[in-house]
Amino acid sequence: MQMTLAHIGSLAGRKDVFEVLTQEYMERCAAYAACRTQAFKTEAALLEWVGKQKGRTAAVTVLLDGRGKQMSSEAMAAWLGRQRDHGAQHLVFAVGPADGWSEDARKSATLLLSLGPMTLAHALARLVIAEQIYRAFTILAGHPYHRQ
Repeated sequence: MQMTLAHIGSLAGRKDVFEVLTQEYMERCAAYAACRTQAFKTEAALLEWVGKQKGRTAAVTVLLDGRGKQMSSEAMAAWLGRQRDHGAQHLVFAVGPADGWSEDARKSATLLLSLGPMTLAHALARLVIAEQIYRAFTILAGHPYHRQ
């Protein structure tokens, strides 16, 4: 399975502390899946890219959205495990534009996921979702990280 953490906006510099930590979690995730980050200039560019992803199955798209579903870490791990077990080849978690996702983008998503009712800076949201993806993988693997 391949995992992409995408966002709308410019790619953060290597000195950005949030980016350094986000990359740390994405590197940890590599023990469980091929993981990468990718920046897109516009929502349209992201959606076009998702549509072009080739494989046996369409890319599973998770848009971070304040109106989305909130999950515990265990529930997210269970959801991720179901995607894996049902043969999903590519999961795309995406942090949207400053003004939020368009209605068309929201309708095209496999899942709208909320990190909670508070608004987070995009760099912080990327860090939080990267850590939660790693946590989900460790829960599925029975690794002690989740219990520490």
